[in-house]
Formats: sequence, structure tokens, C-alpha cells
Amino acid sequence: MLTGQTALVTGASRGIGAAIALKLASRGADIAIIYAGNSAAAEETAEKCAALGVTARCYKCNVADFAEAKATVAAVKADFGGVNILVNNAGINRDGLIAMMRESDFDDVISTNLKGAFNMIRHCTPMFIRAKGGCIINISSVAGVIGNAGQTNYAASKAGLLGLTKSVARELAPKNVRCNAIAPGFVQTDMTKEFDDSNPMVASIPLGRMGTPEDIAACAAFLADEGSYITGQTLCVDGGLAM
Repeated sequence: MLTGQTALVTGASRGIGAAIALKLASRGADIAIIYAGNSAAAEETAEKCAALGVTARCYKCNVADFAEAKATVAAVKADFGGVNILVNNAGINRDGLIAMMRESDFDDVISTNLKGAFNMIRHCTPMFIRAKGGCIINISSVAGVIGNAGQTNYAASKAGLLGLTKSVARELAPKNVRCNAIAPGFVQTDMTKEFDDSNPMVASIPLGRMGTPEDIAACAAFLADEGSYITGQTLCVDGGLAM
């Protein structure tokens, strides 16, 4: 159980982030919900978490902004006393073929998906060190493991998260801070709403179905609550797509 711990989850207003927040709350963790723009959805997630008997608060933050991320982490620390679990889930996509991709589309995706994770890790690390422990979970993607045509920016950002995860894990292991990554496959969220089980890409999944946000949340809860001897790893929750 995670009773007495605080989890900061970015991109937690909906989809995978909301599912992770709810799952961690169900195990007793207080939840800091970080969102970019949809305040109504963030508040709805907070209400669902609070209904499970924990404290949940919402914080609007552009995680790609170093100073804004720092201020948000400071606000969470002031409200909760610290952070024990950091889940870097915030992400965007700007898909397109490399021959026609705009520079801004590449930069925006890298800034949010990769630099945003760096920003949050950078600002939470002093708390982890002082507490002599912590858990960081970076939400990558199967695209970062095997690549995906039309997603060079997204795949690069998610592959970058895997390198970030391993380096942070090595650096912070002596401080009893663990850092792992989860690489979801095709998951039923707003990002993949154009897919269904008849799509050829879905048909290529060995388990024969798309994943759910709850599938990813279960893995995150395992890493946070039971994976005390696991660090520097990437767990592919993808129905076998990347094997």
C-alpha cells in the first residue's frame, strides 16, 4: 500500500494519466494532478481520487517550461510536504512524414514529452534525496522501442525517455531512488481514437486487442508499490507488439 505517500502525476486529467492517478489513489497515495489546459477534466479526476479517501489537488502547468515546472513542484511540496512518486505521463503528438514535418512540430513534441520529464525529475530529485528514497516512472511508448513511420518526432521523444530513465536510474540508485519506464502499445485514449480492433495495426498485436489505460495503470502501481528491487527497466505493456 502507498498510504502516507504523495504521487505527482503529469498529464493526469484524462486517459492514461487519469487512470494512473486513480490506481495510485486506490492504494492510498495522495495525488497531485498536473494538467495543461482541461481544468474540468482535472477536477473530475481529483474528485474521483478524493472519493477513494485520499487528498487530491490540481495544478496547471506547462511541463516544458523549466521555471513553471519548478514553481509547480514547489507548490505541491508546500501543499503535501513532499513527493514520493513521480509519474511523467504528459505528452503530445504532432504526427507527419519526415519529408514534410515542420520544425515547430518536432520541437514542440520533444519539449513536452522529453524535456518536460527532465524538468519534473530535476525539480523533484532534491526531495527524493532528502527523503532517502523515491520512485520515478516515465511513460514512454512502443514507438520509442521499435519506431513508427509518420512519428519521427514522437518516437524520438519516447526513445529519449528510455535513455533518460537508464541514466537517472544509475545516478540516483545510491540514494535509493528508482527510475523505470513503461512503454505502452496501442491504448484506447483520445490519441488513438481513430483506431479500432479492425485496424491492420491492431491486428498485428499478438494478444489481438488494444490496451486500456487501466492496463498501464496496473503496471505503474506495481512499480510504485511492489517493485522495490526494479530500476532502470522498460516494461512494454503492448500486448506483445514489440517482442
